[in-house]
Amino acid sequence: MRVTGAMFYYYFVCQRKLWLFAHELRYEETDENVILGRLLDQSSYGRETKHIMIDDTVNVDFIQDWTTLHEVKKSRSIEEASIWQAKYYLYFLQERGIDIKKAVLDYPKLRQREEIILSQSDRKSIQKTLEDIEHITSMKKSPKVIDLPICKKCAYYEYCYI
Repeated sequence: MRVTGAMFYYYFVCQRKLWLFAHELRYEETDENVILGRLLDQSSYGRETKHIMIDDTVNVDFIQDWTTLHEVKKSRSIEEASIWQAKYYLYFLQERGIDIKKAVLDYPKLRQREEIILSQSDRKSIQKTLEDIEHITSMKKSPKVIDLPICKKCAYYEYCYI
């Protein structure tokens, strides 16, 4: 199964969102928060070659000097998911012989950065997460609504609640 970076990210945010996305129910295109994130991405790091698609699966924001992978994020609101997404990208690249050792989460609006590295225990966690993602996306019905404060800003809010 092909697991994209968005799918890996959604696993840590909401497994229902992951299931909906994997079943091609895509509401992000018209969501205001997603559009704002895209605008931030377009206006940041203009000198870098951005959106590097690898094996038609992961879309890395940019790679600096083939030593550091960068992911540009709007805020730290769902930081755990962002960290695991960056670790998944490192794992994905290393599995294909591209030896990038670290990632950086860039928060241009906050003028902050966080360095991410991939440990051996992270690799095992990623393998388990990939199994979980395959199980979730193969379910006949979507997982239940998580009903957390982040749901109010989700592109799938109307699908889940209305």
